Amino acid sequence: MAVMVLLGFLDDLVLGASLTAYGVLFLPVSALTALWVRGGDLLTAPVVVPIAFAVGLPTVADGGGGFLGMMMGLVTALSTQAGWLYGGTLIAGLIVIVRRIRLVRRRRRA
Repeated sequence: MAVMVLLGFLDDLVLGASLTAYGVLFLPVSALTALWVRGGDLLTAPVVVPIAFAVGLPTVADGGGGFLGMMMGLVTALSTQAGWLYGGTLIAGLIVIVRRIRLVRRRRRA
């Protein structure tokens, strides 16, 4: 989550809050999260990844006019950037499934 917030701030600073750049940066973060999570916590990676996307999104979402404007910008960004969100979650899910299969096979051999 902290990485996505940091990337959101960097995106806002460098590119002026580009939602596309934020989505592209989300994909490798999703993959790295699925690769770095402990073996016992494998099934949590596909759950945590979309939460991290949503937590970092307010840093790049176009929201003005106070709290309601920010919430409207967040909801709009979530709906328009759903493809990146699904893609990152799919990447994390596939990596976790492969890692889980390998872990189960290793345990059966032992």
